[in-house]
Amino acid sequence: MPELFLKSFLTLFVVMDPVGLVPVFLALAGDRPPRKQAQIARKAVLVAGGLLVSFFFFGRGLLEYLGISLDALRIAGGILLFRIATDMVFAHHERETEEEKDEARERADISVFPLAIPLIAGPGALASVLILGGEARGVPWGWAVVLFNVFLVLFLAYLFLGAAVRVRRALGRTGVNVVTRVLGLLLAALAVQYVADGVRGLL
Repeated sequence: MPELFLKSFLTLFVVMDPVGLVPVFLALAGDRPPRKQAQIARKAVLVAGGLLVSFFFFGRGLLEYLGISLDALRIAGGILLFRIATDMVFAHHERETEEEKDEARERADISVFPLAIPLIAGPGALASVLILGGEARGVPWGWAVVLFNVFLVLFLAYLFLGAAVRVRRALGRTGVNVVTRVLGLLLAALAVQYVADGVRGLL
């Protein structure tokens, strides 16, 4: 169980990247009052949490209905995570397009899009939750461990979003970039492991 706890926490923390959310959140909501920023952060985390939990419980059934194996999802998720990791390492943090950014700035409510989806609960996070849920089936109370880490990382994301201005001031642009690159390197290694496990399972 300790191994599952550590793996699920690191996976979800790296994929959701609470630290990397800070500059994006400041770009979208930095000019709003602190109270409004707190409301946006809270709603974004709640929406993302609902989506992740729903996918955790019902995603496997959806895959079975579509005839997709968990090993195939591991490979697809690993490829997707590797692309995200490459963007993080080379500072191409392209979680949304420029058109989506402009649309988000014009909207009154940015908590659902793009903060909750795809910044917090993006494709990589959804795939990771489903893969970790499959791995937790052979561990007593493994599902509870994975869900606990989902809520834990979401709580950390809420804390970072709530303290976005202070975090940026403390770390500086260079500090945020360094943390993002280190997390990207870890995510790349994890992505390769997902692909290797998926290929071994299919063969």
